Amino acid sequence: MTTMGLAQLGSSVGSVVDRIAAGAPGDVPVIPDAPDARQWLREELAKAPYEAARPTWFDRASQGFLDWLNALTIGGDGGLQGWLPVVAIILVIAGLVTGWLLFGAPKLARRRRFTDGLFGTIDQRSSAAMRSAANAAANGGDWSLACQEIFRALARGLAERTVLSVTPGTTAHDFAARARLAFPSNGPALALAADIFDRVRYLEQDGTELEYRALATLEAEMRAAAPVALTPLAEAGRS
Repeated sequence: MTTMGLAQLGSSVGSVVDRIAAGAPGDVPVIPDAPDARQWLREELAKAPYEAARPTWFDRASQGFLDWLNALTIGGDGGLQGWLPVVAIILVIAGLVTGWLLFGAPKLARRRRFTDGLFGTIDQRSSAAMRSAANAAANGGDWSLACQEIFRALARGLAERTVLSVTPGTTAHDFAARARLAFPSNGPALALAADIFDRVRYLEQDGTELEYRALATLEAEMRAAAPVALTPLAEAGRS
């Protein structure tokens, strides 16, 4: 108990004693029994000045925090055992923050591998959105744009299925060569599709309806087809 608390308790006891001694002059003081004395003391402590002096929840929380800090003291032998848990927690938090700043959220990083760069442009659309854009361009008679969009939908669809990834530096012919390993029967059509894409995208030549229809058919076939196992093909190439 604090010095102030002792002083207040002493004052309360003094008040009770005064009540015991009070009475008509010449009368014998009334000496209460134990229950009455406790009741008189409770009544005295219930008065406003004593209620205001009681510690609040904030006072108790602050004292608990200070007691915890006091417990984190350096050992008598000069070691830092008392600080080791705090130092370990700080290091772990610092490591997590550093990793987040350097690499970002793991799921977001995996998603960016196939949603950002696609044949020289930043494009985060899904393959379904690209197919819709190709169909809209075809309905409008813009066959060059329709050919580009359906080829991008083909590449994005394989990336979404994790058959292969398309990095920002991947060209249309690089993609076609890699996709041919997973879909050997579509190899010639993939090479032709890459030629069409390069011609309408970079050489700015007009695409045709027949070229778009061929690309759309290839995209639909490969979307429904299952790729072959790539591990045996890789091992065969090394032998």
